[in-house]
Amino acid sequence: MTTNLADYPLLAQINSPKDLRNISQDQLSRISNELRNYLLNSVSKSSGHFASGLGTIELTVALHYVYNTPFDHLIWDVGHQAYPHKILTGRRDQLHTIRQKDGLHPFPWREESEYDTLSVGHSSTSISAALGLAVAAEKEGKNRKTVAVIGDGAMTAGMAFEALNHAGDIKKDMLVVLNDNEMSISENVGALNNHLAKMLSGSLYTGLREGSKRLLKNIPPIKELASRAEEHLKGMVVPSTFFEELGFNYIGPIDGHDVDGLVETIKNMRNLKGPQLLHIATKKGKGYYAAEQDPIKYHAVPKFNPNDENLPKSKPALPTYSQIFGDWLCKTAEVDKKLVAITPAMREGSGMVEFSQRFPDQYYDVAIAEQHAVTYAAGLAIGGQKPVVAIYSSFLQRGYDQLIHDIAIQNLPVMFAVDRAGIVGADGATHQGSFDLSFLRCIPNLVIMAPANERECQLMLNTGHSLETPSVVRYPRGGGTGETLPCVDETIDVGKGLTIKTGRKIALLSFGTMLTEAKIAAAELDATLVDMRFVKPLDTQLIDELINSHELVVTIEDNAIAGGAGSGVNEYILSQGKAIKILNIGIPDHFVKHGTQAEVHQELGLDSAGIINKINNFIS
Repeated sequence: MTTNLADYPLLAQINSPKDLRNISQDQLSRISNELRNYLLNSVSKSSGHFASGLGTIELTVALHYVYNTPFDHLIWDVGHQAYPHKILTGRRDQLHTIRQKDGLHPFPWREESEYDTLSVGHSSTSISAALGLAVAAEKEGKNRKTVAVIGDGAMTAGMAFEALNHAGDIKKDMLVVLNDNEMSISENVGALNNHLAKMLSGSLYTGLREGSKRLLKNIPPIKELASRAEEHLKGMVVPSTFFEELGFNYIGPIDGHDVDGLVETIKNMRNLKGPQLLHIATKKGKGYYAAEQDPIKYHAVPKFNPNDENLPKSKPALPTYSQIFGDWLCKTAEVDKKLVAITPAMREGSGMVEFSQRFPDQYYDVAIAEQHAVTYAAGLAIGGQKPVVAIYSSFLQRGYDQLIHDIAIQNLPVMFAVDRAGIVGADGATHQGSFDLSFLRCIPNLVIMAPANERECQLMLNTGHSLETPSVVRYPRGGGTGETLPCVDETIDVGKGLTIKTGRKIALLSFGTMLTEAKIAAAELDATLVDMRFVKPLDTQLIDELINSHELVVTIEDNAIAGGAGSGVNEYILSQGKAIKILNIGIPDHFVKHGTQAEVHQELGLDSAGIINKINNFIS
């Protein structure tokens, strides 16, 4: 894709932030407009994260204009809002490749650019990392500055508050920019707040500031205003009080789309000592009306025509596993009032929209707080409810201790519906669900199930929901195979696999949705094929039969080979003292980059051709 840079005369001159800093400040508004139009033009042609970046245009320009990046450290949390940052830091002409195989990474990535200080995919890490960098900068003694930009959604995670608490305690020089995009914290933005922010961040009043109350007493016009309309200041004073109690000097909220105001305020704050917090209010999707009206819908977009009122509808396809799960939730809630479903801020992604609307008293979105989500489920289970935690595989990593300590040790009947398991695709290494079988399999009391299709998925959800022990149903991103769905009371026997095809010499043990490709390989190789269904407990009786009647056992899974389902088979066979050749096929021991699921599976040899090739090479 080529973009005519003649349409962006100022942006065309900016190949690095140094070029931006050589432009006069009165041009920054024009640059911001060009940057917004460039982002719209590029993402509409290539697909990608959209609304978040539109909301951070002016902030990105202001930060790179004021700070000496990359010497000064700038951290984005999370990476959805960093597309403008990529454009200004030498990646403008590659933006159309973002999230595509061998193209730009979807998030800030240290290997990609010296301007990407921290590789980031999961939220709420910026303040912790920035504090570490600020401490290191102080020890270095070169006057290096540190800035963290955190979106309001990321501020719902406990990790962010842990970092704020520590930063306020040790009082290192750093700036935290709270990008409040009208989805939560504050609506109090106007000329008064903007004027105050510039004034309060200036050197004249810095020495007077001990807290919002003392400041108001020492500025007569504000004192007079406060006495006449105190209620109008509460929106400003309350967040100020909160952050200042944590040890931060709070400025804001100010208009995050006023680039001149941002530059002046950030210039003033750049040299203030100690931890600083600038609260800016932005509009997610700013500058593109449809995205402003529905920022969730336009959070990530396919290719689209900016002149159309709606995003293009995808071709009719089979329901996704997320939708299959959402359908199961609704069907089960109709007959079981004790079912409660929990999500850590992934209602749309986990297929829970209809459930949340139909059964609001049984639905809990706990925000970006995976640790809390898991232990909250433990409390619900102890209280006699039947909790289901809907969570992405890579996000479950953040609740691992709670799963062990608060669920498994106490053997509580909590079911985890683990979405986005295996290769996820375009979001890359931070989001691949490569490790869940490995880190779950070693935990006692867990029943771990891996459905081969959507019918098995709902059968396993039924089964897990009926158990009095913790259980996991892990399923991939994407659509099913068109199977008929079961009734809500149908279950399957725990720990029992299913023989799909009987063949000679080679036995293929397939875990999860790898079965589709394994069927093709089994036909080609005249191999026996088994849908194992359960990773824990394994169907050891079936494994015994297979090793007694075959020469080679091959395990196939969409998970890391290290410690995965195949490792479980290996451990069992070794424990029985049986001598048989074993080949484990799965995700190799490296982090998997972005690309479509099909591209990545092919590259890793997890498609049928790759499976056949690996087996033939092994036996030759």
